[in-house]
This record gives sequence, structure tokens and C-alpha cells, in this order.
Amino acid sequence: MAHYFEIKKNKAGEHVAYFKYNSETIFWTEGYSSKASAINAIESIKKNGPAAETREAE
Repeated sequence: MAHYFEIKKNKAGEHVAYFKYNSETIFWTEGYSSKASAINAIESIKKNGPAAETREAE
């Protein structure tokens, strides 16, 4: 599959969840102190993302 999540540590040692398409980063989360928190963020995106509305900034 071309889309996937990847969890990596940033320079501060925090766990960051990246959403990628063909190895290109589309978006990423804030840094979390634990890997479990990054996994929870991914699960929240999967659960709530499909129903999220799209807003246009003015």
C-alpha cells in the first residue's frame, strides 16, 4: 500500500507519527513523550479523519 504511518523519534527524543504516501511525508503530529501516545494519535486520526469537514481559511 502506498499510504502508511511511520513513527520516528525527533531530535528532542520525542515520538512523532508521520503519514506518508510513496515515502513522501504528507503530514505529521506533534512530538509525544511515549510511543504509545503516538500510536493513540494515529488511531484517533484513523477514527475521526474520515468524518472531518474541510474548511477554507479566509
